[in-house]
Amino acid sequence: MKIRKFAAIDIGSNAIRLLVHNVIEQDDKETQFRKSSLIRVPVRLGEDTFTLGEISARNIERLINSMQAFKHLMAVMGVEKYMACATSAMREARNGKKIIRRIQEETGVAVEIIDGKKEASIIANTDLRQLLQEDQAYLYIDVGGGSTEFTLLSGTTPKVSRSFKVGTVRLLNGMIEESHWEEIKKWIRKHVTPLQNVQIIGSGGNINKLHKMSGRKVGVPLSYIWLHSQYQYLQSMSYEDRIIELGLNPDRADVIIPATRIFLLAAKWSGSKKIHVPKVGLSDGIIKTLYYSEHSTASQHP
Repeated sequence: MKIRKFAAIDIGSNAIRLLVHNVIEQDDKETQFRKSSLIRVPVRLGEDTFTLGEISARNIERLINSMQAFKHLMAVMGVEKYMACATSAMREARNGKKIIRRIQEETGVAVEIIDGKKEASIIANTDLRQLLQEDQAYLYIDVGGGSTEFTLLSGTTPKVSRSFKVGTVRLLNGMIEESHWEEIKKWIRKHVTPLQNVQIIGSGGNINKLHKMSGRKVGVPLSYIWLHSQYQYLQSMSYEDRIIELGLNPDRADVIIPATRIFLLAAKWSGSKKIHVPKVGLSDGIIKTLYYSEHSTASQHP
């Protein structure tokens, strides 16, 4: 048996994450991926990009400090390889490429800015085989701060993917118009409606938190009815009460409402009554992509 360590850095619009996995290799057995640690830093880059058009000096410093810390942590934990990806906030910021160069120069961490199509493709690489049934259709939805990725699956096979610039931070800043919702609705109805009994697979920190709040066991899906009632409950509370009474982190207590809205509308338009929450996302997909891509140019040694 050989145990290796791989890491994923996800520079999102609402937070930055470092995920470390133990990759367990055994002769004549399937490789196992087990989460070793997850560190989340609430640097909300999207609030800068979506309102100012660029990342502020303060958040650039916080980002660089985070990357320096991640670099040291990966070295301490014995990470063999990592892959760092930046999504919508960084790719839309006027100074995004300049920041990536500065991160490389000051910390040695190589970051790749990925587009929505590649983001959806990486997310589709997450290991969902234990959940997916061959005769079942699924709509995989990953809700982020700047964008939401949709992937339609037939069993374990991805059929079509699409990234939309509708995310929680954009919604909080009043940047989503009715036309954006219509575009998502049209896409879902075109690709999903012809299928029967489509089930949603939800991904992202907000749906993970909602599942935890529901008290359901791992593997038990959320119902549309529960999610709708929870949405109304969250809306009835003040921001402060969501932090104090529900114990939500300050950077979660606001975005959880628009995230719930995205999932509810997607469920309504797709006719889905169940939302599975396997608690995997972009970071998990990055590690799978890194491991299975032997000659990946994006992989680096920490």
